[in-house]
Amino acid sequence: MSDGLENVVAAETVLSEVDGLGGRLVIRGCSLDDLAGHASFEDVVHLLFDGFYEGLPADVGPRLGEARTAVFTETAAIDDGLLALDPVEGMRALTARLPDGDDLETALRLIAAPAVFTAAVLRAKAGLAPIAPDPTLSHSADILRMLRGAAATDAEARALDAYLVTVSDHGLNASTFAARVIASTRAGLTSAVLGGVSALKGPLHGGAPGPVIEMLDAIGSPGDARPWLENALDHGERLMGFGHRVYRVRDPRADALKAAVRRLTAGSNTAPGRLAFAEAVESAALAILQERKPDRSLQTNVEFYTALLLEALAFPPAAFTGVFAMGRVAGWLAHAREQLAGGRLIRPQSVYVGPQPRQAA
Repeated sequence: MSDGLENVVAAETVLSEVDGLGGRLVIRGCSLDDLAGHASFEDVVHLLFDGFYEGLPADVGPRLGEARTAVFTETAAIDDGLLALDPVEGMRALTARLPDGDDLETALRLIAAPAVFTAAVLRAKAGLAPIAPDPTLSHSADILRMLRGAAATDAEARALDAYLVTVSDHGLNASTFAARVIASTRAGLTSAVLGGVSALKGPLHGGAPGPVIEMLDAIGSPGDARPWLENALDHGERLMGFGHRVYRVRDPRADALKAAVRRLTAGSNTAPGRLAFAEAVESAALAILQERKPDRSLQTNVEFYTALLLEALAFPPAAFTGVFAMGRVAGWLAHAREQLAGGRLIRPQSVYVGPQPRQAA
């Protein structure tokens, strides 16, 4: 038995390779370096879906725009009960209203769902009316417009594109595995995506970027980084944004997102100061972790610069998990169809270690 399925191979996939020792991520034959900051999210949706969905157009942008418009009708169901939930839970509740299916139309509506519903829930929580999608815009540009009520700059849309591309797929992580297990039962794509969202919101998975902002705000200044971080470790707390289950070197997604932050904030009077401060905290954290845990390789992970980038794009920390889902849903849907193509129900074994029934006298 391997605790947590460590090093257990549970699937063969053509979708992504996570090289934990080399610090490399490959998505459908393309390195992350070649995709992040270069390819659009629509490009990567096509890359992941190719061969798995019939009728896939060369340009998925128009169909995805139509899907955003189609799912927007579900925002009429937003009520006080839904608004009492966390944003990611509100988004999940609205997604659950979509019918299950296994076709391209269902998949595109499920890609649209986190984008449309997260923006709508955030606006409703602020007492504002949801904004209907503009199907003529790119997915990233429309997300920012639906959130703010104003057009995004090209630089902002490109930055969000870089994020969505970077997190679109990452091997057999917890949420993707959950989606594949559900898909293997033939429950439908909506059920698989709901399982993915439910796993993603856990603080050990996609629920972690928000606390990075809390950590940075609590530290306050570069000079306070080391004492604050040391005090946190002294009290048994984790340093958010550092360490990864697979990577034994620096998470390549951290560098991709750091580059996106740098591009986005170039020429800004205030944002570069935030980036420089985050870099100082990162440097202090890495030094302390090396001193205290020299036998473990605890490097910067995707969460750290995710937080900086989404903050710069004016997403509140409470929305970070929902934005993560906007990108990762493409991977869930590709893995779900790949699992269906294999046709095998996922059913691992367990080892019983409980008490045995008493023998009759």
